[in-house]
Amino acid sequence: MNFKVCVSVGLVVLATALFACHQEAPKEEQSTGTLAALQAPYSQVFYDSLGNALSSYYQLSDALVKADSTAANVIAATLKFHIDSLPLTLLQMDSSHLGNITGITGSISAELAGFEGETGLEGKRASFQMVSDMLFDLVKNTGLKGHTIYHQYCPMAFDDKGAYWLSDKPGIQNPYFGHKMLTCGETRDTLSYK
Repeated sequence: MNFKVCVSVGLVVLATALFACHQEAPKEEQSTGTLAALQAPYSQVFYDSLGNALSSYYQLSDALVKADSTAANVIAATLKFHIDSLPLTLLQMDSSHLGNITGITGSISAELAGFEGETGLEGKRASFQMVSDMLFDLVKNTGLKGHTIYHQYCPMAFDDKGAYWLSDKPGIQNPYFGHKMLTCGETRDTLSYK
């Protein structure tokens, strides 16, 4: 008799599990093909300052595309100035999040301080790659009101290890190879803020 009860209970449990497996998962909203704008909730003064930093960053990328080491040094110093001048005190966020932002900006500044001392374009491009990664983290954490940022990737950079950079245009202008392979790469992510 115990055997029959166990088999009956087992069949009920099995039937319930099978029924649950065949239930449809909630449907996700269909993409309309347009990029949804992300929120950028902080002060416009902060975003203006971050926009100036990004403009310098894009100029630095262009100098590396052109393999112009002298211009890259000057622009890296300007970018460092803009990063050091970001009004982080205007960011209304919890202290832990603000500490993270402060750490990112400090690391970008330190990397840019060593940029000029890098010998050769390869060293400068390696430094640029680290700045690119940290700047992307900064923008993802704060947003950048009114801007669209393209996160682009070259799989062949640094002996096929790959590297990312940021652009304000969807077209590829590879700062890691310049004119040798100007359009090598792809856009991996797009951040658009309202």
